[in-house]
Amino acid sequence: MRLVFAGTPSAAVPTLRRLAAEHEVLAVVTRPDAPLGRKRVLMPSPVAETAVELGLPVIKAARLDDEVTRRIAALEPELGVIVAYGGLVREQLLSTPDRGWINLHFSLLPRWRGAAPVQRALIAGDETLGASVFQLVPELDAGDVFAVREADIPRDATADAVLEALAVFGADLTSEVVSGIDAGTLHAEPQTGDPTLAPKLTLDDGALDWSQSVSQVFARFRGVTPEPGAHTTVGGQRVKILAAAPSDGADLAPGELAATKTALLIGTADAPLAVTRLQPAGKGAMNATDWWRGLRDTDGLRAGA
Repeated sequence: MRLVFAGTPSAAVPTLRRLAAEHEVLAVVTRPDAPLGRKRVLMPSPVAETAVELGLPVIKAARLDDEVTRRIAALEPELGVIVAYGGLVREQLLSTPDRGWINLHFSLLPRWRGAAPVQRALIAGDETLGASVFQLVPELDAGDVFAVREADIPRDATADAVLEALAVFGADLTSEVVSGIDAGTLHAEPQTGDPTLAPKLTLDDGALDWSQSVSQVFARFRGVTPEPGAHTTVGGQRVKILAAAPSDGADLAPGELAATKTALLIGTADAPLAVTRLQPAGKGAMNATDWWRGLRDTDGLRAGA
C-alpha cells in the first residue's frame, strides 16, 4: 500500500521499520527536533532518525495543520498509520488518505484511552496488557477496532521495558492489519465495554504512598519508572527510587526504614519494599545501602516524612 506514517518516540520505530519493508512509505511525519541533555542540544526524534536511515522523506511538524495536510494530500496516500505522534489529527487530514488513518495504541481498548496507557495499566495493577489497532476518529481513541491482542509481559517489568516489548509486538499486529486492509479481508468492529482514561502522568503521580500494600506501591513504581520517576521523601528531602522489588523480610510499619546488606527496606501496609538503587536530590544514582550508610544520623528517619 501507499502509506503515510506519523510517529515520534522510539516506541514507534519498530512499526515504521516493518511497514517500510513491506509497503511504500511516501512520507514520515514527526515532531520537530527537541532539546536534550544538559546542554539542550536540538536532536531529531527517534522516528526522524530512522526515516533518514531508511531514505524516507520526513515532514517535521508540531501541528498537523493545513500546510501539512496539503503536503500529505499531494502524495495521494491510500492509508495513514500513526503511532504515538504526539498531536491531534484533525478532520480534514483524517479523510485525506483514501482509507483514512489507523492508530496503534498500547492498550486493550476501550481500556486506557489516552496518552499514558501502559503507565496507567501498570499503576492499576492490570495483569493483562496488549495492543490495539483502530480506525482513527476525532474522539479520543474511540474508533472501531481492527485488532486487539494480549501480550505476554514479565510481571515485574517497569513501564519502559513494557513499552519496548509492546512496540515490537505492536509492529507485528499493525503489519497484519495493514495487509488485511489491503486485501479487503479485515474490517473494523465497534469497541465494546466501558472505557477508562489514561491521562499523561505528572510528577505527583510518582509519589509512593507507604500506607498502601506492597503490591500497590510496587505497581505504582513500575508504572512511573523511568518517567516521571518514583519518589518519596526522607528527612524532608526528595529521594528518587530507581530499582525496587517486593520483599517478605522484616516486619516494618508504613514508611519505617531498615537496611540489609543488599537493600534498603521500606515498610508498607503489609510487607516491605526492598530498594536497591536510588537518587537523592542533587546527586547521582547510587546503591541504596551506600546512601543509607552515608547518612550521619538515621534515628527517627521515615519515608514519606
